[in-house]
Amino acid sequence: MHHRMLDAWVLWLSFGVGCVHAISSRHTFKSAAVQDSGLTYVKNSGICETTPGVDQISGYIDIASNASMWFWFFAARNSPDTAPLTLWLNGGPGCSSMTGVFQENGPCTVNSDGATTTLNPYSWNGISNMLYIDQPIGAGFSTGSGTVNSTADAAKMMWTAFQILYESPEFSSFQGRDLIFGTESYGAHFAPVFITYFNAQNALIGSGDLTGQKIIFTSLMINDGKHDPLIQYASYINFAANAPGYGPLQNASVISAMSEAFTENDGCQAQLEACYATGTGSTPADNALCSGADVLCTGEVFNPAVAGYDPDYLLEFANATNPIPPTYYVNYLKVESVLNAIGATSTYDDCNADIKSGFGSTGEFGRTFLPPLAALANAHFPILIWVGDADIKANWVGVHEAMVSMSWYGNLTLNNTALTNWTINGTAVAQIKTVDSFTFSRVFRGGHSLPAYVPATALQFFTQVVQKQNSSSNSTTGSGKKSSAAPSVRFKASWVWVVAVGFGAFFVV
Repeated sequence: MHHRMLDAWVLWLSFGVGCVHAISSRHTFKSAAVQDSGLTYVKNSGICETTPGVDQISGYIDIASNASMWFWFFAARNSPDTAPLTLWLNGGPGCSSMTGVFQENGPCTVNSDGATTTLNPYSWNGISNMLYIDQPIGAGFSTGSGTVNSTADAAKMMWTAFQILYESPEFSSFQGRDLIFGTESYGAHFAPVFITYFNAQNALIGSGDLTGQKIIFTSLMINDGKHDPLIQYASYINFAANAPGYGPLQNASVISAMSEAFTENDGCQAQLEACYATGTGSTPADNALCSGADVLCTGEVFNPAVAGYDPDYLLEFANATNPIPPTYYVNYLKVESVLNAIGATSTYDDCNADIKSGFGSTGEFGRTFLPPLAALANAHFPILIWVGDADIKANWVGVHEAMVSMSWYGNLTLNNTALTNWTINGTAVAQIKTVDSFTFSRVFRGGHSLPAYVPATALQFFTQVVQKQNSSSNSTTGSGKKSSAAPSVRFKASWVWVVAVGFGAFFVV
């Protein structure tokens, strides 16, 4: 895929932005395996990735006659024919993975003029082929009819998308190659469920009960994930009282009110526990209970914890005039010449509010998604859980507590293992602890969209994953003292959760 195909180009002059882009000729692929499906795409648009000789493909995966998922593929800048493929999904739910392309780990960033780009020296496609997909339908450039309001349904659509991709001549060479799953935030729901569903489908293919291509993920990276609302909401109290390395975020009276709201009769904790007790229930009453619990906890615990701050990055105050990271890419993806060049025929929606509302209505935001992650950990699946320590929203204290509380064989060892410094060129940039193939890391000065804040550190972590190196193999030094920042509230990880192939309901913050 590294050789550059010569497409027919027609010059198109974009007046008003002072740049010239080309309208790329569109290619199509009709799937023989999936009815009414295929690919519509352009190659080598010259947008974003401008490194000579590096291929890119952008367009739509038509998973049904009325549903098309937007994708953007960037070949690895080095050894693309042997480098792994990494799927990157942003969270939301309903937020576009173009955020990943332009803000986090893609080949370029958009300049302040909203019309030009600069190559990203820390792009992950330096060492891996990168695939960004907008999902579910309605996110980003993805378009179509029908409602997706659960992670379970989203998993099925992603499976179909990969069946089409791997059948196509453009992507068939990735069959059998390492496939890394990278995600963040609500991706802590998506990734474990998607991988579990894919594994179940692979088993059916292996037994002869299903025809298709096996899609085998080989490792998982989740940064700043929303794993478990009960644990995460409790952590806001501790984190707001004293964010490790930064100090108190709120005064004593606010902390007291948050604590009372969490523990009072029919308060946040009680309502979330009632939600958890519904198990896999997906009745309207169950969904309303779980949705209501999350609304209550958001208003009475989360909002006071982040008051005055950017919840994604505590070093930024709320309503900052120049937010970090900048969002110039949103306007860039409305420039007609850019859309023509990359083959986008739909309107861009950075974060689709209807999708978020739909997921909320099914109670997902109030349910835990630790069980499928625990199952992967118990199977020794390589997992990196890394969190920026300046993120309030999915703060590392709560995520750490979730990892040592969930039911897997290494939870006690992880809890009793000291965090040690992880260095780059002699400078401590993170702290890590590892149990076999499971690594947890606190990343210094990282925000919610972690690679956007500390790109060099993020690339180094990604390099370790690509090279299948345990992160502890990096130069590490530490005091040997266990972090004192773990929450004082501990929950038993004994939730009832089902990942039936028909799937039930799940959770979120």
